[in-house]
Amino acid sequence: MSGGARVGLVVVSHSLALADAAVALALEMVSADPPPVAVAAGTPDGGTGTDATAVLDAVERVGGPAGVLVVMDLGSAVLSAELALELAGDLPYEVRLSAAPFVEGVVAAVVQAAAGAGLDEVAAEAGAAGGAKAAHLGPQEAPDGPPAGASRADDAPAADASVAHERDVTVVNPHGLHARPAAELALLGRGYDAEVRLTSRTSGRGPVSARSLVGVQSLGAVRGHVVTIAATGPDAAAALDAVVAAVEGGFGESTDGAVTGEGAATTDQDTAVPDRGTAVAERGARGSDQGTAVPRPPEPADGAVHGALHGTPAAPGRGWGPAWHLDDALPALPGRPDGDPAAERQRLEAAVGAAADDLRASLPPEVGTRGGGAGPARADRHDDDPYVAVVRAHLLLLEDDALLVPAREAILAGAPAATAWQQAVDAAADGLAALDDDYLAARAADVRAVGRAVRRRLQGVAHRLEARSGVLLARDLSPDEVRSLDPAVTTAVVTAAGSPTSHATLLARAAGLPLVVATGEAVLAVAAGTTVAVDGGTGQVLVAPDDSVAAAWRAEQDAAERRAEAARERARGPARTRDGVHVEVAGNAAGPQDAAVAAAHGADGIGLLRTELLFGGRAEPPDEDEQLAAYLAVAEAVAGQRVVVRTLDVGGDKPVAYADQPVEANPFLGLRGLRLQLERPDLLRPQLRAVVRAAQRTPLGVMFPMVTTVAELRRARAALADAATDLGLPGLPPGLEVGVMVEVPALALRTRHLRGLVDFVSLGTNDLTQYALAAERGNPHVAGLSDALDPAVLALVAATCDGAGPDVRVAVCGELAADPAAVPVLVGLGVRELSVGPRSVPAVKERVRGLDVTAAADLAGRCLALPDAAAVRDLLEREVPGG
Repeated sequence: MSGGARVGLVVVSHSLALADAAVALALEMVSADPPPVAVAAGTPDGGTGTDATAVLDAVERVGGPAGVLVVMDLGSAVLSAELALELAGDLPYEVRLSAAPFVEGVVAAVVQAAAGAGLDEVAAEAGAAGGAKAAHLGPQEAPDGPPAGASRADDAPAADASVAHERDVTVVNPHGLHARPAAELALLGRGYDAEVRLTSRTSGRGPVSARSLVGVQSLGAVRGHVVTIAATGPDAAAALDAVVAAVEGGFGESTDGAVTGEGAATTDQDTAVPDRGTAVAERGARGSDQGTAVPRPPEPADGAVHGALHGTPAAPGRGWGPAWHLDDALPALPGRPDGDPAAERQRLEAAVGAAADDLRASLPPEVGTRGGGAGPARADRHDDDPYVAVVRAHLLLLEDDALLVPAREAILAGAPAATAWQQAVDAAADGLAALDDDYLAARAADVRAVGRAVRRRLQGVAHRLEARSGVLLARDLSPDEVRSLDPAVTTAVVTAAGSPTSHATLLARAAGLPLVVATGEAVLAVAAGTTVAVDGGTGQVLVAPDDSVAAAWRAEQDAAERRAEAARERARGPARTRDGVHVEVAGNAAGPQDAAVAAAHGADGIGLLRTELLFGGRAEPPDEDEQLAAYLAVAEAVAGQRVVVRTLDVGGDKPVAYADQPVEANPFLGLRGLRLQLERPDLLRPQLRAVVRAAQRTPLGVMFPMVTTVAELRRARAALADAATDLGLPGLPPGLEVGVMVEVPALALRTRHLRGLVDFVSLGTNDLTQYALAAERGNPHVAGLSDALDPAVLALVAATCDGAGPDVRVAVCGELAADPAAVPVLVGLGVRELSVGPRSVPAVKERVRGLDVTAAADLAGRCLALPDAAAVRDLLEREVPGG
């Protein structure tokens, strides 16, 4: 490396000509002894774009003890520079990325570095380089607006830099700032006269505009990361409050996580689906509610092995039929523009607008695209349709400056519109794909999907997926292409690439369409018409199976479908064991939509209504009347069956903006659940009044979370009694039951002291497991310890059942309730209610009906005597009563 004691400079641009010109201008300002400068501009083939490896090479050429300053033009140049630093790892000198205006910043940086200034001074001078020009010209108004449908970088509201607000928040939703939360932020930002920017303190990425879908995702902010949110402008304070509330509230997602939530009723696999997919959603008898965790993709198969390909299971179920291929090939990119830059830009804007119109046309007619207004946009009745959420995210991508600005710059430098657009798409998608988190990296598929849609318009390629019968084989699919498929016609999909966490996968699951992804290029070589069998639950793909294999496959599939159909037909009936013991099977829910799905699948009411999800993602708590309306709507969705309302369960990994929680070294062991509610009667009292009012009209249960001592429960009961007194009642309504969550081992061991104080207890096995085994749920480093079938956890379940006695009903509402292997053990220990994800109800009821309680109790006793969870699972695989 060279560079001596002076700061080295790297100039990153989409255009080599532009970069060279800026450097030449800067060097004219200095003496014959310039500082070390390296250019990283254009693509290796001479095109327009940026390349992270070229940036890294430039950094290494000029790096030295004084450090390196990187000056970039807009868009993907920033992503390429950030990726270069990630690839570099630990360098023996500091490399700093500058937000300076490009030409002015290059000139100022070269002059200061030549004079021997340090890195701080060089960076400061570069950053301030545009100030003199702005001061001289004063406020400016563009004489002409942008072309119709265009989105410009200068569309942001003018920010008053003297009004600045900043706050640190922790990301709490399971997959971090992925496409849907990023879309919510983009919509929020448009409702305020303010500029909001985010920086990840954990990864060091940023700052990025909250209005940029790509930018927000490029932070790589996953659950647990700390993000600094800064706002400037007239509405800065209000904008900051709204964005912080959205992040802290988890954007309305289950902050329990895809793997760790207490029942996880609102995960992707439990999303309400369009009617056409409901009948086939459980095809394959592989329950879609056994948590939403998906395995990390294995290495793609290089080719068929004895007629079999192996990919990553993405959507459960089995499909069989003749193979057909999706022809999604696009023409080669043009080498020369069809018109001058102005004409090419107009072609790009028209293509972007047409692609957006196509997306809007695919929505139900009464669905809006949201946005605008002061504050968070509220959901409409279609917001639980996963396709609507994906379309809204893709519409925002079509307005994203991270795509549009570099494409326009490349056009200005002489690139054809299609080439400029594709380079911008590739740069943004590559930046996302390089993120460490698999889920966020999979969002690159959304960028490429909108990229293909615009290119088809630019290059005059009509593309309308015409679904055919059999098994679809494709390189990858966009969400819109998945939605075009009817599971009654196309029996399964296999892709060469793809991710089990992509939006296309989400929609396939919701529609009940078996899907295997990341199978490798070999699947594309399968001849059309070849018989293919697909198991979306295991990732197995059989190509041209022989007659005996085909017969066995069909027989197994037919048997599974008969079992699933029988379970659905019997789902509305009671679940009684073979020896006549009744076990209630209720549903977990976060609102009326989930409750309706649970009722349609035969649930015996709602065993867990998570009110923190019902009222998350907002700056102010809901008032009493709003809560009353919500509880009655859930009750109506289950036709007046019992609904158990868990009072606000926040704290730990589930903060909300209006709870004003303290910063704690270990929030899981801090002020959360009932502990927080007792400290905040202004939150507890309106909720209890709403519960009491609802219980006068429908059967209801109220359940207090995170109870540790009997004294806490007595205080909660006193608050409940006060709520009834406030409403002029002589006591609690006859239809109101009182219960507690058993999540803390201390309470599980003193359940006998709850007799006379509660009507029921419900085991939250996810938290109970994390506390019993000292293994934080969601922490990948201790994930192997966190198994609710560990004998120590089962011993706490047994202690709870023994202590409850005959008059206190024992339920389980954690993930364990829906685990087919665990159901016999739980029933054998004395559990008499299982509350599960809505679509799991039929299968769990059938599981109960196959049991004999005496045999189940014997099995449970043997499980308690085993040394660890692995031994328990081994025993259950070998010997399950009623199996």
